[in-house]
Amino acid sequence: MTREWLRGNAGWLVVIAVIGLLALWIATGESPVPESSVAERSDSVRVALKTSRAESIERLVTIQGEIEPDQIVTVRAKTGGEVIETPVDEGAVVDAGTLIAQLDLDDREARLREARAELQRAQSDYAAASRLAQGGYQAQQQVERARAELEAARASVAEIELDIRHTRITAPIAGVLNTQIARKGDYLAVGEPVAEIVENDPLRAVVSIPQQRIDAIHEGLPARVIFLDGTQREGRVSYLSVTADPATRTFSARVRVDNPERSLPAGTSVTVEIPVEQVAAHGISPALISQDEDGRLGVKVAIESEGGLRARFVPVEPVRADARRIWVTGLPETVRLIALGQGFVRDGDRIEVGEVGS
Repeated sequence: MTREWLRGNAGWLVVIAVIGLLALWIATGESPVPESSVAERSDSVRVALKTSRAESIERLVTIQGEIEPDQIVTVRAKTGGEVIETPVDEGAVVDAGTLIAQLDLDDREARLREARAELQRAQSDYAAASRLAQGGYQAQQQVERARAELEAARASVAEIELDIRHTRITAPIAGVLNTQIARKGDYLAVGEPVAEIVENDPLRAVVSIPQQRIDAIHEGLPARVIFLDGTQREGRVSYLSVTADPATRTFSARVRVDNPERSLPAGTSVTVEIPVEQVAAHGISPALISQDEDGRLGVKVAIESEGGLRARFVPVEPVRADARRIWVTGLPETVRLIALGQGFVRDGDRIEVGEVGS
């Protein structure tokens, strides 16, 4: 049994678990007697009924997943040098462009002054060569040479200016400074990591949709994301893969969850509930669920018939479940459930009634 199968069938596992509470019901004394074991049966069986009315509930696709930040960026040095300042503490929220590390300038400013002086000389040489060429006193080839030297001087100045700008290492995105990798006094080479910035607004819940449920899911559907501590946040399906994973036959999906205060954690397991439709269902005790000879799940209800009330087995389909109730479809809008004594009656038996509530 794979982890992916468990994720895709989490809702049904809950249903199976609550149906298992039948065993606890049996232990309390309301033990259903198999129809083949009833040796003697009176003309009617005394039972208690409970009136149940259908309510509108959401049919859910429930999947286990993991919560991830929207983006994780490792900031790297674009020039070499010694770190002389890291002005932002770990855990602080930064904007794009915030200074997170400063490198020592070393001789960069001196090289920039030298390059600018060379640029001025090249500009003067080019201007003089152009004037001489216009008067016919110098060949055009010398003008082109002077132009090339001027362009090289300009490029040298631009290169050093860019290198100086790169000594200021800034945040490329807004987010949280999750890890300050380079510290004051460290020497960085080009490409070495400086810090990790995490953008966790929004968050995204990554889930795998079973292939039998994919037709009910589409981008834009609202969804609920439930964290381990019980916190619930509303979100929306923001991405749905168009191809299934060949190994698991599931479709990757993401649910976007706004996190403006950045208070929700990333990297944890979550439960995602995606409502796909509203259905009329009855919320009943798991102890009322039984099986017929064909293995179908159902409940026993009281129906009017000639000669009085009779028990009737009605197949149902589980829709949702929690620790106390299971919601099922397949019943009329209003139905009289056999709440006590259902284990002692068979389909078609005459029953005597004692109401226990509605």
